[in-house]
This record gives sequence, C-alpha cells and structure tokens, in this order.
Amino acid sequence: MTKIKLLPAEGQDDYTDALKAGTYLRTVNPAGFLVRLAKDAAPASTQTLGQGLSHGEKDYLDGGVTVEAEEIDDALTAAFIGGLKLGAYSAGQRRGDFKEHPLLHGEIQWGGDAGAALILADVQTRIMALVDAPANKKRAQDLAAWAVESGKTYGYDVRVLDKAACLEEGLHALLAVNRGSEDPAVLIVMEYRGGGGEGKDTIAIIGKGVTFDTGGVSIKGSQNLHLMKSDMGGAAATFGALEAAARLKLPVHLVGIVPATDNSVDALSIKPSDVIESHAGKTIEIIDTDAEGRLIMADGLSYAVKHFSPTTLMDVATLTGSAVRTFGYVCAAMLSKNEALVQQFRAAGDACGERVWPLPPWDDFAKGLESDVADVKNFSGNPLHGATDAFKFLENFTHGHARYIHFDIAGVALKQGPYAKDRQATGFGVRLFVEWLSRERS
Repeated sequence: MTKIKLLPAEGQDDYTDALKAGTYLRTVNPAGFLVRLAKDAAPASTQTLGQGLSHGEKDYLDGGVTVEAEEIDDALTAAFIGGLKLGAYSAGQRRGDFKEHPLLHGEIQWGGDAGAALILADVQTRIMALVDAPANKKRAQDLAAWAVESGKTYGYDVRVLDKAACLEEGLHALLAVNRGSEDPAVLIVMEYRGGGGEGKDTIAIIGKGVTFDTGGVSIKGSQNLHLMKSDMGGAAATFGALEAAARLKLPVHLVGIVPATDNSVDALSIKPSDVIESHAGKTIEIIDTDAEGRLIMADGLSYAVKHFSPTTLMDVATLTGSAVRTFGYVCAAMLSKNEALVQQFRAAGDACGERVWPLPPWDDFAKGLESDVADVKNFSGNPLHGATDAFKFLENFTHGHARYIHFDIAGVALKQGPYAKDRQATGFGVRLFVEWLSRERS
C-alpha cells in the first residue's frame, strides 16, 4: 500500500525547505507521499489538498493507501481522507480508454475514524456522476430510478408520481413545462425519518430536476448549450442530502421533492403569452419559456406544504445567470426573509467550504411580476435582478411559509477546474445541507 504522511504547516523536520505549506511531495525511498497542511488549515481546504493529490497521482496509488498523521487534528485527517476519495471521481466513464481510479473502491487505512468523511465523499461523487451524465442517459425516469434504488439501499421511502398521478394532483406547472418533451414528467418524493428525529421539525428540500434545458420556444443560444445537461444540479443536491442523511443516520425528519422533466421544443410546447395553472391554484402568465425551472419548483413547493407541513421549507436550483453574474463561481446566492436561517446557512457554508451569500428579499422587486391577465408573471423582463425576481416568483407558491429559504447554485454546480478538460460537476449542496442538518437549530 502507498504511504501518505501528513505534516503540520510548521514544524522542525527534514522536509521544511523542500515542502511548502499546502503542498505534497512524492518520495521514492520509501515510496509514498509527504503532505504538508496549509497554514490555518481547515477541513474544507484540507479536503481539497487530498483531492488534488488523489487526482494528480492516481498512477502511484495502486493497492490502496495508508495515512500517517502524527500531531494532526483528527478532523483534518478525516477531511484529507475524504478528499482522497473525492479525487477518485472522473466524468470519463463512457470513454473507451477509461480506467477506474484505484481509490474508487480501494482501501484507505488510518488509525482514526474517517467513516463520515468517506460517506460524504461517496455520496458527492454519486451525484456528480448524475450531473455530468449526458441528457440522454438521465431522463426523468432515470432520475426516479436512481432515487428508488438509493432509498431501497439506504433505508428511506421513495414514491414516484407518474404523469397521470401528477395530473390528478394538480401539478399543472410541471406538466406545462413537460409538454414539449417525449419523456413524461415525474414528481419524485423522498422521505427519511432518522432515529431520534420523531416529533422533531420536518425539513423539506425541493430540487430543480430539469434534465436538459433548451430554453423552450424562447430558445437558448448554441454557445455552451451542451452544459444545460447540468440543469438538474438542484435535484442532485436534494438526492445527495437524502442519501447522506440516511447513510449518516442523522436524527432528522427530512423530505426531498424533485419535479423532473426536460425543457424541449415541440409543437405542443408552451409559448410566451400562455396562461397556465399551478398546484397552488394561482395562474401564471408565461413571459419567457426559459424561466421554466421556477415553474416546476412552484409546484414542488406547494406540494411540500400541502402534504408535509414542513417547519423549514427550502429549494435549490441552477436557476439564473443573474446569480452567476453576481457571485461568479465563488459562492451560491441565497434569499430568505428569515434572518435566522440566513445566518445559520452562512455559518454552515463557511464551515464546510460550500459558501452562500444573501441577496435582498425585499418586496420592492415583486412589482415587475405583476400581470394583467394572470396572478403572476414568470419573468419580469428585467435582467438586472433576475435571481431576486425568481425568489419573488417562488414566494407566491409557499403559502406564506415563515421559514422559507431559496438557493441559486447556477455558478457553483458546474465549474472549470483542474479535474476535467471542460466544466465538471462539483456536487455542491450536499455538504451544505448535511452541515446545517448536523447543527443545533432554532
């Protein structure tokens, strides 16, 4: 097995000159690696260090890994080991020359307990594979099958509403977006009841499950259109949160809801000026068919409130270019009128490395969504505050929920980086939700 020795950022040893903080060095005698932690090392940065070593040095990791970590905090060591596992992921499974990373299923030994870190890394790689998959390999029914299999394997309930059941339930906005698709829409409903979570708050997460987004009749430009396979990043984060909670046996009552469809162009597709119904009973004037994610999430939010009465209501989506223009690829946008939730998620994001930052939720922004012919427009037409517009639209379908928070992960679900030639999924959202769920909340 390959030996990896972790060294503190500062200390008296034989490697001080050769090995700077936050870097690693491959050694020949004995064969292995020396890793010096970064100054002010935190679990998130230490995980990144492990991920980089694993990805860049996979040819030297055959036979598994043994990690030595004298005078290193256990939490940092566990994070590094999680990074080694995370670095075993590759989006190239469909390449003819694909070779599995030796640590994907290989053994990683350490004297301490890195079980939670390895579980989180495994869940994250599983949902990264979903986001990176081509659209023809992850139709709505494929997402449903993934959730059903995960629920059976890890012990949580999954129910799938097919198109007929969606119609009976009144999920008209979801079905409207689905009109242009050859694949019928589904609503995926997941529920995890953790031991010790009985009688506690019910938390619901709604994840946007658009498996490919052409823009519909308001069609997108061709540049980077292939990346719209990632428009179900919110669904992936929701899947990951449910599976991680179950595998980590968190004492919570967690509900995950994923409305799933693609947004395609067909003679039956909805058109700008159409007025559609919704699960909440509100009518929606369609201004832009490329503002489809908020339509399917509107039905998901209303369904969650009606059937589960959650104490905390959340949604997560790769929703707007506005969020990307505001924060780039550094953090996700979040919006809520509940300041306690905002502060809790800021702290959770800083702790786990999946940072989020608030945008203003003020009602001033709702004026542009007023309609002459329906209860609300799906788009204001104003490009200046698109992320906030989306939040103000979605608020209409929460039935006035007092603890509602919205996450726009458009800039962080898929990134250019050192691990792929093109942009690659990050698995953003899983660690954020697990960190928040693991903390004391009020």
